[in-house]
Amino acid sequence: MPLVASDLDRTLIYSPAALQLQMPDAQAPRLLCVEVHEGKPLSFMTEAAAGMLAALGRTALFVPATTRTRKQYRRIHLPGPAPRFAICANGGHLLVDGVSDRDWQRTVSARLARECASLAEVRSHVLAVADPAWLLKERVAEDLFAYVVVERSLLPAGWTEELAAWAGPKGWTVSLQGRKVYAVPKPLTKSAALREVVRRTGAEQVLAAGDSLLDADLLMAAGHAWRPGHGELADEGWTAQHVTALAERGVLAGEEILRRFTATTSMTTASASVPVPASVSMSASVPASASASGAVPVATTTRPQAAGVSAASPDGTAEDPFAPAD
Repeated sequence: MPLVASDLDRTLIYSPAALQLQMPDAQAPRLLCVEVHEGKPLSFMTEAAAGMLAALGRTALFVPATTRTRKQYRRIHLPGPAPRFAICANGGHLLVDGVSDRDWQRTVSARLARECASLAEVRSHVLAVADPAWLLKERVAEDLFAYVVVERSLLPAGWTEELAAWAGPKGWTVSLQGRKVYAVPKPLTKSAALREVVRRTGAEQVLAAGDSLLDADLLMAAGHAWRPGHGELADEGWTAQHVTALAERGVLAGEEILRRFTATTSMTTASASVPVPASVSMSASVPASASASGAVPVATTTRPQAAGVSAASPDGTAEDPFAPAD
């Protein structure tokens, strides 16, 4: 059975502010609310996307892969069967039938303790160098990583790069995504948890999608992947040979991603499966310590990224062999 791993926020599900519905109101697609927070609807999919996701869950192993905490993830009610596996906290928790896997927790904890400075040290430094004039909030997620919410217009140029330069030798990465600056241990990646799911299931065909810098390693670990026309990866012009950059933006990008997943998995029985790369050189977009069990990178050329992050960027966008005919 094919394995489909996807980021959620701004990839498959969208807040009202991220919908980007630019057509006349009368032509807007019908939306399905998939998350309520504090009594208010928070995240949506198009009804067409919801139908495709429900069908996909019956023909492929669908694995949500999110930076959300477990509590935040459990607010989401996706169409279709409940996922057997889910990746939360950027790979820090691997849920199996809704329960965090203790063996995976021990693996991650040991790797972080061995290779990274403590969360307390990093959090203390971030707060020491942040200015209350533009620091709005600071949070710790699952006692694994930290992030701050900033007033982007007031954030000094170069501050994120300076923080990344300090954090790098301590085994941490820094990324600026919208109004949030994340400090995440290098071994804490979605691709590490994905590889563990592949190991347990024996999946031979792996597809993925994501929009942010924290999704780059997830996309690199798949046989074929897609990114929407919005988000940090799109803003940086990031791509790789096996990654298709879509033109669609907002909630319609989520619908198109599911259309590509559906088209690809439906061809599984009629064409050779796309395997997870087994032994290839390490890309600069995936740190050498990016996986608690060994990431599955794809060899490619690189160029500098924002916030001290490097990412793959071949000359052109990969042709999608499964694109629907015009």
